[in-house]
Amino acid sequence: MVAGEVRALAQRSANAAKEIKTLIGASVERVESGARIVDGAGKTMEDIVTQVKRVSDLIAEISSSTAEQSTGVAQVDQAVVHLDNITQQNAALVEQSTAASESLKQQATRLVDAVNVFR
Repeated sequence: MVAGEVRALAQRSANAAKEIKTLIGASVERVESGARIVDGAGKTMEDIVTQVKRVSDLIAEISSSTAEQSTGVAQVDQAVVHLDNITQQNAALVEQSTAASESLKQQATRLVDAVNVFR
């Protein structure tokens, strides 16, 4: 009877060992699967970091271009103001020239009238 119990105990131990082996195998597979998932997530994070850096670089380029454009617009604005000043000065000179021409015309008319008196 003791031998039968020992045999049954040995059989249960063998079955338990097989079940433990199966559980360990399943655990190993899950750990390997988890490791693959973590590895994939790590690569995805690296890709995200790379893309974020690229976006950051593009934003820096856009910022630089915007600053250059702002400088260019300011220069154009200064040139337009300068041209406006020159145009106003030219208009004033034209008015002065017109007034001087009118004065010369009047003086010439008087001179012609004066010369005609002596003829």
